[in-house]
Amino acid sequence: MNNNSNTLDRPPRISYASEIWTLFVAIFAAVYFSSLFTPPLLDDVDASHAQAAQYIAQSSDWITPRIDGIRYIEKPPLPYWLVAGLYRITGVENAFTTHLPNALAILGLTWLAWLWADRAWGPRAGLYAGLGVLTSVGPFLFTRFIIPESILAFFLLLALYCLLTGLELDRPARIYWAWAAVALALLTKGLIAPVFFVGAVVPYLLLTGQWRRWRALKPVTGFLLFLVIAAPWHILCGLHNPDQGHPVGNHPTIGNVHGFFYFYFINEHVLRFFNLRYPHDYNKLPTFWYWVLHLVWLFPWSLFLPAVAAIAWKTRHRWLQHLRHDAGQTVDFYLDNALRTDVATYVLRLKFRIRTVWLLSLFSAFTLLFFSLSTNQEYYTFPVWPPLLILIAGVVAGIEERRSLSNDAPGETAVLSSAWLTGAQAAFAIIGLLSAAALGWGLWESRSLPYVADIGTLLAHRGVGDYTLSMSHLFDLTGPSFAALRWPAALAAVALLIGPAAGWVLRVKRRHLAATLSIAVTLTVFFIAAHIAFVRFEPMLSSEPMAQTIMKDGTPNDTFIIYGEQSSGSSIIFYTHNFFHSRPTLLIIPRCGQHGEGTTLLWGSCYPDAPDIFLSEDQLAKMWGKGERKWLFAEDPEQSKVEQLLAGRLYPVQSLADKQLWTDRPLNK
Repeated sequence: MNNNSNTLDRPPRISYASEIWTLFVAIFAAVYFSSLFTPPLLDDVDASHAQAAQYIAQSSDWITPRIDGIRYIEKPPLPYWLVAGLYRITGVENAFTTHLPNALAILGLTWLAWLWADRAWGPRAGLYAGLGVLTSVGPFLFTRFIIPESILAFFLLLALYCLLTGLELDRPARIYWAWAAVALALLTKGLIAPVFFVGAVVPYLLLTGQWRRWRALKPVTGFLLFLVIAAPWHILCGLHNPDQGHPVGNHPTIGNVHGFFYFYFINEHVLRFFNLRYPHDYNKLPTFWYWVLHLVWLFPWSLFLPAVAAIAWKTRHRWLQHLRHDAGQTVDFYLDNALRTDVATYVLRLKFRIRTVWLLSLFSAFTLLFFSLSTNQEYYTFPVWPPLLILIAGVVAGIEERRSLSNDAPGETAVLSSAWLTGAQAAFAIIGLLSAAALGWGLWESRSLPYVADIGTLLAHRGVGDYTLSMSHLFDLTGPSFAALRWPAALAAVALLIGPAAGWVLRVKRRHLAATLSIAVTLTVFFIAAHIAFVRFEPMLSSEPMAQTIMKDGTPNDTFIIYGEQSSGSSIIFYTHNFFHSRPTLLIIPRCGQHGEGTTLLWGSCYPDAPDIFLSEDQLAKMWGKGERKWLFAEDPEQSKVEQLLAGRLYPVQSLADKQLWTDRPLNK
């Protein structure tokens, strides 16, 4: 048993692993590490979550995060703890330290995907799985700001891997690692973490018959370890944030503002699933787009999904082969494979591969179905992307090495011919050609247009999904805005024109490894261009330049006011936090007991110790121009309200995209 276990658990040849990781590190440095420095923190969720970490780092209150002085416990604390820890260690609070945990999570997912695929299918599959994580569109897009999905995906994939290898290799320590990883995933994203894990593991144990080995799962000691890690914060947070019973309008579900336990477990989990969360500030993708967009999030590796589906269909009658605990232990099986040098090792690896397919498929199916029924954002299904990329890598490597899904021997009859890969590569070449042509047309049309640094002034405001979907602003792009994107567009056009076409030629010549590597190289260059374009959107996405203006022309005794939700100018609050000596920003939004649809600070504002940061329009009008200098920020369409309310008393200071900063007196006074 030990010899077989060691064979299964042995990493790939060191020299080959070194070559693979040299490539991985190069792509990670070019795509993820280099992007940590720019742009500055973005408005909305990015700087808002950074404020929560900033508060923890400066106050040493690791129980109750706060934003602008208001309790903010919508999310579990681990992502904030990681960022706050970096703030404390480095003494620097900026975009680099804020986004570093997300980038490291991607590196961790790359390692896990490589390790798992290598164990199941071999070094080539491990290479492709790691490249899939590093060069897929979804992971690139949704690590540009501080959301917990990449960290959640890492802990869940780690838990699944430890469970599978712990049972296969009879290693109790890995079972405990699985329990610990699920607990950390719970502290990252909430109750959905154990729900997703259990939703995949229970049917897997039933199908494999390993439920009979329930003692190996360490249900008592493992669960105690889970509680030791996950329970303390939840208990302490409940004690620190008890029920206050303050009224919140006439909402039929909430009625009163309850303490942490109701707000966090019922409102933020159960009611959110049924789209009854209060306040209502989430949207849901239409069912068709929810499913189809996964082709985008997994692109370009999603081009191989037809091959995955074809193999699944062709092998449907053998899906249960070698799945159960006693599979492959018959005399006939050993006679059929007598020529193999080590039949026992072959059986062990075969079982691991098939059980990998089942476990990752069950996890992906359950998670995708769950979010198809609940409220969702485009990135909510992030945890299933690495498992799907591992499965894709196994299929692609198997076809290239001309072996079947359940056969180790190269050269034997493959389930699918390489024509499936050639077709996928041809589709990639066509997409690349069309995309390069579209970019070329945009470059030609904008050739005579002047470069405008503030691209936000050239955008439309179509409000798709009322901007409650994370990708809504993409629909605001216009023709004139392309003039600011000429350089990254040219780089992307060249990459998409040459890379996919070269890959198709290599595939036709059956140089499969080079062809697949060309996909990763093409996307690496494209992502570099995409990040350059992303930085060009800085005036629209971040208000950090306004924070610099306030700190340059103002004094620490000044007052900063936002007309609207704090998230609209959250980057200003973050960057001026120390300048104003941690004094909270004043907000013109509904306060506790008033209609607060969409404000994330509604619940926390009802606590007796909440700072009095909420102003009415009358209060703003009375204080404007009196005492120390006031700074006022508003986004369109709130600007017309400000101009009407304070007509004749506004002194414009700075405009960025659709954002305006005023003061109440000339800057030289």
